Amino acid sequence: MNSFQQAFELLASFDKELYQIIATTLKMSFFSTLISCLLGIPLGALLESRAFRGKALIKRIIHTLIGLPPVVAGLLVYMMFTHYGPFGKLGILFTVKVMVVAQVVLITPLVISLTSSIVSGNSKQIKETAMGLNLSKAKILSLYVSENKNAIVSVVLTAFGRAIAEVGAVSLVGGNIQFKTRVMTTAILLETNKGNFSFALALGIILLIIAFVVNSVASLAERRSDD
Repeated sequence: MNSFQQAFELLASFDKELYQIIATTLKMSFFSTLISCLLGIPLGALLESRAFRGKALIKRIIHTLIGLPPVVAGLLVYMMFTHYGPFGKLGILFTVKVMVVAQVVLITPLVISLTSSIVSGNSKQIKETAMGLNLSKAKILSLYVSENKNAIVSVVLTAFGRAIAEVGAVSLVGGNIQFKTRVMTTAILLETNKGNFSFALALGIILLIIAFVVNSVASLAERRSDD
Protein backbone atom coordinates (compact mmCIF):
# COMPACT_ATOMS: atom_id res chain seq x y z
CA MET A 1 0.00 0.00 0.00
CA ASN A 2 2.88 2.34 0.78
CA SER A 3 4.18 2.00 -2.80
CA PHE A 4 0.77 3.00 -4.17
CA GLN A 5 0.66 6.07 -1.93
CA GLN A 6 4.14 7.08 -3.03
CA ALA A 7 3.15 6.53 -6.66
CA PHE A 8 0.21 8.94 -6.37
CA GLU A 9 2.40 11.43 -4.51
CA LEU A 10 4.91 11.28 -7.39
CA LEU A 11 2.14 11.97 -9.90
CA ALA A 12 0.87 14.89 -7.83
CA SER A 13 4.36 16.35 -7.36
CA PHE A 14 4.92 16.68 -11.13
CA ASP A 15 8.29 14.93 -10.88
CA LYS A 16 10.48 16.20 -13.74
CA GLU A 17 11.84 12.82 -14.80
CA LEU A 18 8.44 11.13 -14.58
CA TYR A 19 6.71 13.61 -16.85
CA GLN A 20 9.67 13.78 -19.23
CA ILE A 21 9.34 10.01 -19.69
CA ILE A 22 5.62 10.39 -20.36
CA ALA A 23 6.26 13.18 -22.89
CA THR A 24 8.90 11.11 -24.72
CA THR A 25 6.54 8.13 -24.82
CA LEU A 26 3.69 10.15 -26.30
CA LYS A 27 5.99 11.79 -28.85
CA MET A 28 7.39 8.46 -30.00
CA SER A 29 3.98 6.79 -30.11
CA PHE A 30 2.36 9.67 -31.99
CA PHE A 31 4.92 9.77 -34.80
CA SER A 32 5.15 5.97 -34.98
CA THR A 33 1.38 5.74 -35.37
CA LEU A 34 1.22 8.62 -37.86
CA ILE A 35 3.87 7.18 -40.18
CA SER A 36 2.57 3.60 -39.87
CA CYS A 37 -0.96 4.70 -40.75
CA LEU A 38 0.14 6.92 -43.63
CA LEU A 39 1.90 3.87 -45.07
CA GLY A 40 -0.35 1.06 -43.92
CA ILE A 41 -3.87 2.37 -44.55
CA PRO A 42 -3.39 3.08 -48.29
CA LEU A 43 -1.46 -0.18 -48.73
CA GLY A 44 -4.16 -2.15 -46.93
CA ALA A 45 -6.90 -0.59 -49.05
CA LEU A 46 -4.86 -1.17 -52.21
CA LEU A 47 -4.21 -4.80 -51.29
CA GLU A 48 -7.89 -5.56 -50.90
CA SER A 49 -9.14 -3.44 -53.80
CA ARG A 50 -7.14 -5.30 -56.45
CA ALA A 51 -6.91 -8.88 -57.61
CA PHE A 52 -3.40 -9.82 -58.73
CA ARG A 53 -1.06 -12.76 -58.85
CA GLY A 54 0.75 -13.37 -55.58
CA LYS A 55 -1.84 -11.59 -53.44
CA ALA A 56 -2.28 -14.59 -51.13
CA LEU A 57 1.49 -14.82 -50.66
CA ILE A 58 1.74 -11.12 -49.78
CA LYS A 59 -1.03 -11.54 -47.20
CA ARG A 60 0.81 -14.47 -45.63
CA ILE A 61 4.01 -12.42 -45.46
CA ILE A 62 2.14 -9.54 -43.80
CA HIS A 63 0.56 -11.89 -41.25
CA THR A 64 4.00 -13.34 -40.53
CA LEU A 65 5.42 -9.85 -39.97
CA ILE A 66 2.63 -9.09 -37.49
CA GLY A 67 4.03 -11.86 -35.33
CA LEU A 68 7.61 -10.63 -35.67
CA PRO A 69 9.18 -10.54 -32.18
CA PRO A 70 9.90 -6.92 -31.19
CA VAL A 71 13.49 -7.72 -30.24
CA VAL A 72 14.09 -9.15 -33.72
CA ALA A 73 12.70 -6.00 -35.31
CA GLY A 74 14.86 -3.95 -32.96
CA LEU A 75 17.94 -5.99 -33.86
CA LEU A 76 17.36 -5.49 -37.59
CA VAL A 77 16.91 -1.73 -37.17
CA TYR A 78 19.94 -1.59 -34.88
CA MET A 79 22.07 -3.30 -37.52
CA MET A 80 20.83 -0.88 -40.18
CA PHE A 81 21.63 2.24 -38.14
CA THR A 82 24.71 1.16 -36.23
CA HIS A 83 28.04 2.80 -37.14
CA TYR A 84 28.86 0.03 -39.62
CA GLY A 85 25.32 -0.26 -41.04
CA PRO A 86 24.06 1.21 -44.32
CA PHE A 87 22.37 4.11 -42.53
CA GLY A 88 25.02 4.59 -39.84
CA LYS A 89 26.08 7.96 -41.24
CA LEU A 90 22.73 9.41 -40.19
CA GLY A 91 23.84 9.15 -36.58
CA ILE A 92 20.37 8.60 -35.15
CA LEU A 93 21.01 5.41 -33.17
CA PHE A 94 19.96 5.83 -29.52
CA THR A 95 17.55 8.64 -30.39
CA VAL A 96 13.77 8.91 -30.49
CA LYS A 97 13.97 9.00 -34.30
CA VAL A 98 15.35 5.48 -34.60
CA MET A 99 12.84 4.30 -31.99
CA VAL A 100 10.11 5.56 -34.30
CA VAL A 101 11.69 3.63 -37.19
CA ALA A 102 11.64 0.41 -35.14
CA GLN A 103 8.01 1.03 -34.19
CA VAL A 104 7.02 1.63 -37.81
CA VAL A 105 8.59 -1.71 -38.80
CA LEU A 106 6.47 -3.43 -36.15
CA ILE A 107 3.18 -1.56 -36.56
CA THR A 108 2.82 -1.08 -40.32
CA PRO A 109 2.07 -4.77 -41.09
CA LEU A 110 -0.65 -4.69 -38.41
CA VAL A 111 -2.21 -1.57 -39.95
CA ILE A 112 -2.10 -3.09 -43.44
CA SER A 113 -3.77 -6.30 -42.24
CA LEU A 114 -6.51 -4.56 -40.22
CA THR A 115 -7.27 -2.10 -43.02
CA SER A 116 -7.43 -4.92 -45.57
CA SER A 117 -9.89 -6.85 -43.38
CA ILE A 118 -12.10 -3.78 -42.92
CA VAL A 119 -12.11 -2.88 -46.61
CA SER A 120 -13.00 -6.44 -47.63
CA GLY A 121 -16.41 -6.05 -45.96
CA ASN A 122 -17.77 -3.65 -48.59
CA SER A 123 -15.17 -4.01 -51.32
CA LYS A 124 -17.63 -5.26 -53.93
CA GLN A 125 -20.07 -2.35 -53.51
CA ILE A 126 -17.29 0.24 -53.61
CA LYS A 127 -15.83 -1.33 -56.77
CA GLU A 128 -19.21 -1.13 -58.47
CA THR A 129 -19.63 2.51 -57.42
CA ALA A 130 -16.12 3.39 -58.60
CA MET A 131 -16.70 1.74 -61.99
CA GLY A 132 -19.99 3.57 -62.41
CA LEU A 133 -18.40 6.93 -61.62
CA ASN A 134 -15.22 6.14 -63.60
CA LEU A 135 -13.02 7.22 -60.69
CA SER A 136 -9.22 7.39 -60.79
CA LYS A 137 -7.12 4.94 -58.77
CA ALA A 138 -6.30 7.58 -56.18
CA LYS A 139 -9.98 8.50 -55.75
CA ILE A 140 -10.92 4.83 -55.46
CA LEU A 141 -8.49 4.39 -52.57
CA SER A 142 -9.84 7.56 -51.00
CA LEU A 143 -13.37 6.16 -51.35
CA TYR A 144 -12.37 2.94 -49.60
CA VAL A 145 -11.02 4.91 -46.65
CA SER A 146 -13.90 7.40 -46.44
CA GLU A 147 -16.54 4.67 -46.57
CA ASN A 148 -14.86 2.90 -43.66
CA LYS A 149 -13.68 5.96 -41.72
CA ASN A 150 -15.09 4.93 -38.34
CA ALA A 151 -13.46 1.52 -38.52
CA ILE A 152 -10.23 3.14 -39.75
CA VAL A 153 -10.21 5.27 -36.58
CA SER A 154 -10.21 2.01 -34.65
CA VAL A 155 -7.19 0.85 -36.68
CA VAL A 156 -5.32 4.06 -35.85
CA LEU A 157 -6.05 3.71 -32.14
CA THR A 158 -5.03 0.05 -32.18
CA ALA A 159 -1.74 1.07 -33.79
CA PHE A 160 -1.23 3.72 -31.11
CA GLY A 161 -1.92 1.18 -28.38
CA ARG A 162 0.67 -1.17 -29.88
CA ALA A 163 3.20 1.66 -30.10
CA ILE A 164 2.83 2.88 -26.54
CA ALA A 165 3.04 -0.63 -25.05
CA GLU A 166 6.22 -1.73 -26.87
CA VAL A 167 9.36 -2.57 -24.87
CA GLY A 168 11.87 -4.79 -26.68
CA ALA A 169 12.58 -2.93 -29.90
CA VAL A 170 12.65 0.58 -28.43
CA SER A 171 14.89 -0.52 -25.57
CA LEU A 172 17.39 -2.06 -27.99
CA VAL A 173 17.64 0.83 -30.46
CA GLY A 174 16.96 3.65 -28.00
CA GLY A 175 19.26 2.51 -25.23
CA ASN A 176 16.82 3.58 -22.47
CA ILE A 177 18.88 6.74 -21.86
CA GLN A 178 17.69 8.95 -19.01
CA PHE A 179 16.12 12.26 -20.12
CA LYS A 180 16.58 11.25 -23.77
CA THR A 181 15.13 7.91 -24.93
CA ARG A 182 13.57 6.49 -21.78
CA VAL A 183 9.87 5.71 -22.28
CA MET A 184 7.24 4.39 -19.91
CA THR A 185 7.58 0.68 -20.66
CA THR A 186 11.39 0.63 -20.51
CA ALA A 187 11.36 2.81 -17.39
CA ILE A 188 8.89 0.48 -15.66
CA LEU A 189 11.17 -2.47 -16.38
CA LEU A 190 14.25 -0.61 -15.17
CA GLU A 191 12.70 0.82 -12.00
CA THR A 192 11.18 -2.55 -11.08
CA ASN A 193 14.58 -4.21 -11.39
CA LYS A 194 16.01 -1.47 -9.16
CA GLY A 195 13.28 -2.03 -6.58
CA ASN A 196 11.85 1.47 -7.08
CA PHE A 197 8.26 0.24 -7.17
CA SER A 198 6.59 3.60 -6.50
CA PHE A 199 8.11 5.17 -9.63
CA ALA A 200 7.24 2.08 -11.70
CA LEU A 201 3.68 2.11 -10.35
CA ALA A 202 3.24 5.80 -11.15
CA LEU A 203 4.21 5.13 -14.76
CA GLY A 204 2.01 2.03 -14.82
CA ILE A 205 -1.00 4.04 -13.65
CA ILE A 206 -0.48 6.61 -16.42
CA LEU A 207 -0.03 3.83 -18.98
CA LEU A 208 -3.26 2.16 -17.88
CA ILE A 209 -5.16 5.44 -18.06
CA ILE A 210 -3.90 6.08 -21.58
CA ALA A 211 -4.74 2.50 -22.61
CA PHE A 212 -8.25 2.86 -21.15
CA VAL A 213 -8.89 6.11 -23.03
CA VAL A 214 -7.57 4.67 -26.32
CA ASN A 215 -9.64 1.48 -25.98
CA SER A 216 -12.76 3.46 -25.09
CA VAL A 217 -12.44 5.64 -28.17
CA ALA A 218 -11.70 2.58 -30.32
CA SER A 219 -14.82 0.82 -29.01
CA LEU A 220 -16.92 3.91 -29.73
CA ALA A 221 -15.55 4.05 -33.29
CA GLU A 222 -16.35 0.35 -33.80
CA ARG A 223 -19.92 0.82 -32.58
CA ARG A 224 -20.42 3.73 -34.95
CA SER A 225 -19.04 1.70 -37.87
CA ASP A 226 -21.53 -1.09 -37.09
CA ASP A 227 -24.54 1.30 -37.02
